[in-house]
Amino acid sequence: MEKNDIKWSELGFSYIKTDKRYISYWKDGKWDDGQLVEDNKISISEGSTCLHYGQECFEGLKAYSTKDGGIQLFRPDENAKRMQKSCEKVLMPEVPVEKFIDACMQVVKANEAYVPPYGTGATFYLRPFVIGVGDNIGVRPAPEYIFGVFGMPVGPYFKGGMTPVNFVTTDVDRAAPYGTGKNKVGGNYAASLQSHLEAVKRGFADCIYLDPLTHTKIDEVGAANFFGVTKDNKFITPESTSILPSITKFSLLHVAKEYLNMEVMEGDVSINKLDKFAEAGACGTAAVITPIGGIEHNGKMHVFHSETEVGPVTKKLYETLYGIQMGDVEAPKGWIYKVK
Repeated sequence: MEKNDIKWSELGFSYIKTDKRYISYWKDGKWDDGQLVEDNKISISEGSTCLHYGQECFEGLKAYSTKDGGIQLFRPDENAKRMQKSCEKVLMPEVPVEKFIDACMQVVKANEAYVPPYGTGATFYLRPFVIGVGDNIGVRPAPEYIFGVFGMPVGPYFKGGMTPVNFVTTDVDRAAPYGTGKNKVGGNYAASLQSHLEAVKRGFADCIYLDPLTHTKIDEVGAANFFGVTKDNKFITPESTSILPSITKFSLLHVAKEYLNMEVMEGDVSINKLDKFAEAGACGTAAVITPIGGIEHNGKMHVFHSETEVGPVTKKLYETLYGIQMGDVEAPKGWIYKVK
């Protein structure tokens, strides 16, 4: 298919209206078959629970063009399972894994002209969501629900791409211990907007959230997960009851162990013991990997490998995972779904 006339290399992480999106309605205890539509506007009741009580969740995943002209999705089944857990947490009907993957496939195929070509550095970002709708006013689960998927071509989440950026810790908590931090619900992100803005005003890419119980350990890096590479070549990422279980993070744990022969672990990352790390990074679907140059905490800046150069291990992790996503490196069984 002929691609749209888009300057792929100049894309940022911004909304672009594409031709089709998928929408499905839950009524009377079941989901309908769903369909592709052209309209990017949704009409809902003014009493919808998603507007008043935060009964909603969403996901983020990407489609990638391969060198042979194909298109593939990276671990969409894991996004589907994570969305099911989010739905369960806020009492919404789960979307079956097969329905989720099929909806994503339909959106990619219907918008193939917007899927960036191989080698441009851009990808096609998919945003599935579930929202509670219908006439309601009390604090209770919605009478009806909408499951939707839309997508668009995007460039790097952080401007500059694979270059180190600096972060600063915040005293604000984005999620409570044992709350909704492990679920991809909008309230977690609303709670992060002010801290993000304050960090950017001070010249940082984003803020670092510490664990909400003690404020002594790293939880998340803005909208991404944290990882560190120790001076003795161990890959460590935080384990917490209040952070999102990142599919990118778990993929990197596998890549570090199986492809780079590193020792890996999930555990505590003390904010006062950063000197044990030779390199550090932020990881997630949007950013993939963003190297962390330094972290400012209590007025003091700790620099890892460099504020200007990407560390060798971080670079290798990125090249391997991105290579898998793009079809250039052999993927573990079950990670890749071909769009047919």
